[in-house]
Amino acid sequence: MSTSGISEDVLRDDIKGLGEVAKDTALLNGVLMRTKDTPNSSEVVSYAPFTLFPSPVPKSLFHQALEAQTHFNRLVDRISQSPDFLEEALSSTIKVDDFTARLFSIYRQVQQEPQTLSIVLGLNRSDYMLDQSPDGTTSLKQIEINTIAASFGGLASRTPDVHRHILKVANRLEESRQILDNNPAAGLAKGLAKAWELYGSERAVVMFLVEDVQRNIYDHRYVENELWLRDIPVIRRKFEDVCQTGSLDKNKRLFVGGQEVAVVYFRNGYMPQNYTSEQSWEARLLMERSCAVKCPDISTHLAGTKKVQQELARPGVLERFFPNEPETVAQLQATFAGLYTLDMGDEGDRTVDMALAAPDRYVLKPQREGGGNNIYGQDICGVLEGVKDSTERTAYILMDKIHPQPVSNYLLRPGAPLQPSQCLSELGVFGAYVRTGREMVMNECVGHLLRTKSCAHEDGGVAAGVAVLDNPLLI
Repeated sequence: MSTSGISEDVLRDDIKGLGEVAKDTALLNGVLMRTKDTPNSSEVVSYAPFTLFPSPVPKSLFHQALEAQTHFNRLVDRISQSPDFLEEALSSTIKVDDFTARLFSIYRQVQQEPQTLSIVLGLNRSDYMLDQSPDGTTSLKQIEINTIAASFGGLASRTPDVHRHILKVANRLEESRQILDNNPAAGLAKGLAKAWELYGSERAVVMFLVEDVQRNIYDHRYVENELWLRDIPVIRRKFEDVCQTGSLDKNKRLFVGGQEVAVVYFRNGYMPQNYTSEQSWEARLLMERSCAVKCPDISTHLAGTKKVQQELARPGVLERFFPNEPETVAQLQATFAGLYTLDMGDEGDRTVDMALAAPDRYVLKPQREGGGNNIYGQDICGVLEGVKDSTERTAYILMDKIHPQPVSNYLLRPGAPLQPSQCLSELGVFGAYVRTGREMVMNECVGHLLRTKSCAHEDGGVAAGVAVLDNPLLI
């Protein structure tokens, strides 16, 4: 909205009025979350936090991210089928990181058992930021790839209409027409539906494995409802339910509460605190041992670890997964930021020295998902000084810090004042693939997600209460 010739008070009133319209529009369009006070009740809900205006994203970089996605799908799938690579990549990490070690223990156990049904489903999200170099050029850099519980595909399917309406009310009609259609919920459901069909039992259900606290249930529901539209039955269960009522028959079919499960869709199980007891781990093993399609299976879950991401950036490693595909290798490598090992030895020692000498140039990452885990600035020194001579340092990787160009926007959050903020955005691209045996029967880029946060916050996503939902305005 142009500020020329408008007093600050008038502009403030305009923005306040637009904010009220925006909140109502979000509610009308189902951009919803449960409240912190009643996270497991739909009696009282509010809008999911979002930006007042869409954020600018260079068109060429946006399309670069979309075009890379089917290759990232193939890469994740090939890593999941490479036990030697996973063993090699994670050998140091599993000695010091208990969570990754528990996952890897299940992986090894499952590897030793014959698999009766070879259907693999991957629903992932590759996340990027736009890095501005000192010479002013901007490039796309991958932050991470999420191979388990990649969220906000549902709500991202509802936000385009919200921003279209806000821009119309703000008399920015041309920009309103430029908001892209986006429906990751349908694309993610397409992958789930394909896996369910291949499983081959109309009575069997798709089971969403969900957390105890379910504030973000509407994000799930959009995907779930897409399945119901296809007459595919869906149930929602927790680890506790699988512990108490889960079993395998002699053919390794999974039953939970007496219902046969065709597909287990993990929206839980990506953080140590998700496993509240030994029974939770036993339930994870039971599901992995079954012939139900797991999304992700344990090998695909491990393929999304930070350590694997760092190993992929080593010279010659991508070529191992894409022999005779130099263009694919170049396309993926172009998105990699600098990634450095902290394994014991000369190379890891050099990484430690590099980080301690210039901590503001890097991010220290543990093997964790869910946002809010990364370490920045002088805090890097505090951590590395304590572990630099110990194998404990191998629980982390070091990555170049990305330097996006801040933009001004307004962040709408329940109970928070509406004021201008300098913001940074992160672009996520959703991928869905299904493989049966050696044949890839589906491999698609199924949508995007833009999340934006105030420059005051270094780390954290929407679920962590830091970032908000957004839409790209291609420039």
